[in-house]
Amino acid sequence: MKYSDFFCKTLKELGYTHCFTLQGGNIMHLINSANNYFTVVPVVNEVAAGIAVEYFNESQSDKKAFALVTAGPGLTNIITAMAGAFLESRDLLVVGGQVKTADLSHGKLRQNGIQEIDGVALTKSITKVAKCLEKPASSKEISQYVNAGLSPKKGPVFIEIPLDIQAANVEESTLANDLTPITTPKAPKMDEVQSVVNMLKNAKRPVLLLGGGVSRKTAEENYHLFEKAGIPLQTTWNGADRIGSEHPLYFGRPNTWGQRYANIIMQQSDCLVAIGTRLGLQQTGFNWQQFVPNGKVVQIECDDAELNKSHPNVDLKLQCDANQFLEEILKCEFGNYKEWIAFCQMVQNELPLVEENVCDKTKYILSYDFNIELAKIANSNDIVLPCSSGGAFTCFYQTFANKHKQIVIGDKGLAAMGYGLSGAIGTAFAFPEKRVILMEGDGGFSQNLQELGTVMANKLNLKMFIFENQGYASIRMTQKSYFGGKYLGCDVNTGLGFPNWNKLFDAYNIPTFEISATGFSKDAKFLELFHSNKPVAFIVHLDPEQTYMPKIASRMTATGSMESNPLHIMSPELSREISAKVLKFI
Repeated sequence: MKYSDFFCKTLKELGYTHCFTLQGGNIMHLINSANNYFTVVPVVNEVAAGIAVEYFNESQSDKKAFALVTAGPGLTNIITAMAGAFLESRDLLVVGGQVKTADLSHGKLRQNGIQEIDGVALTKSITKVAKCLEKPASSKEISQYVNAGLSPKKGPVFIEIPLDIQAANVEESTLANDLTPITTPKAPKMDEVQSVVNMLKNAKRPVLLLGGGVSRKTAEENYHLFEKAGIPLQTTWNGADRIGSEHPLYFGRPNTWGQRYANIIMQQSDCLVAIGTRLGLQQTGFNWQQFVPNGKVVQIECDDAELNKSHPNVDLKLQCDANQFLEEILKCEFGNYKEWIAFCQMVQNELPLVEENVCDKTKYILSYDFNIELAKIANSNDIVLPCSSGGAFTCFYQTFANKHKQIVIGDKGLAAMGYGLSGAIGTAFAFPEKRVILMEGDGGFSQNLQELGTVMANKLNLKMFIFENQGYASIRMTQKSYFGGKYLGCDVNTGLGFPNWNKLFDAYNIPTFEISATGFSKDAKFLELFHSNKPVAFIVHLDPEQTYMPKIASRMTATGSMESNPLHIMSPELSREISAKVLKFI
């Protein structure tokens, strides 16, 4: 059989069902073979293929997708998506074409074959495996490369296949052999579990912080046990959908751009058990020396390197499977934390999610108010995507009250603009029966708006909310705060150009609806479009001068470096009276 057929057949045996791709001459055999084995989804730009695959795989575990790109620009276009998946520790298999083996320059020339560029050299720093197949690989070898991206800490895999290898005739019997199994994380030791249980029993103010390393399946299967344990629960942004906001023990998403009440509660814990999170700087704050200042920190993480980095200060580090660990501790009995829970509820009630922000409400809607209203009408069957950077991203995590069983996905590590639409496409193919709700700023949406063609060609049920504030709100705010309002390239007044959104969506036959005030969710036309099964664009008009509070304030030192407040001191600072009440244990 032709090797491209053998390769695709092996991927199918490994569970792959979908292929996101852009045609190219150096993958012509792979494209032809993929059409026989997978649902093939054409996109307009390769970066969209990579992002769509990441979100497709992240949203569920029943199906798997991969990206197929041609040599040269096909590969360079998808590198941003590979970097994002690498930083988030997510599954992304990229199969790339390459010139014939006889035309490979092997680093002796800048280029020999047409469109030749060294894909392995370009991708090796952002992949778990980067391999060029200069001869046909067996099914065992293919599975070894592919499964390396799934265990024990996920990450991108890049497999490059020269054109003549794709077209080679091979004997299937000589290449077909046993598939390499996926390596699973180490199981927790029972004495380690018991040591954490003892710490929780002795604590008066414990908190469980659930990260993205806790799977949705594990969280769902054990959902009834969280209330029985009686320990306050919080989530990282990547673990946001592991607990519904309506859960009686849920106390928010702490972060440098987190909810004020959530930060204050976590910082006053005397025993924080962080499960399936690497506790990066965005989670601990840049002033990590004051992370949980008067409590002990326990970290459960599969990656030894993350456990042994220089920050934050961790009292007990366990390298094991976060899911198995969570299942084990939820079998245990703990103490009575009623006073601590009552205190957490008081803090939550005392500190509103929406604080005073600049906004001309005669013309615009405050983005925080928008998220609160949208959350009320979104149902538990929806998939909600808060893009990956900027005001649309942070406002979502500060105010959106996700429901139990809603799927929420973001990509905060790289924090690249332009992820939203492509990610929404991937999740829509993973769940064709569900409604996908996307929120993205006008700047980010503009970076990949060419994929509206993919949306319309496939009639995807996307509800796209474009935060229209005439520019890059977060960049504008930085230039205002640190450089005295010396603006450049941050809005329409300083060189940025944006389309007439209604005309743009009309060109793709996608209906639009404009939102500029609260109460939009009661509008009959809005509800008709929101509950339809077709793609719709909602243009959300925001005040270009809107501020974004609360936030962690930073100061520029004389040397040009930045100095930040700890997580529990957000700007604007609380009054002495309120501080004394809610910061009782600091």
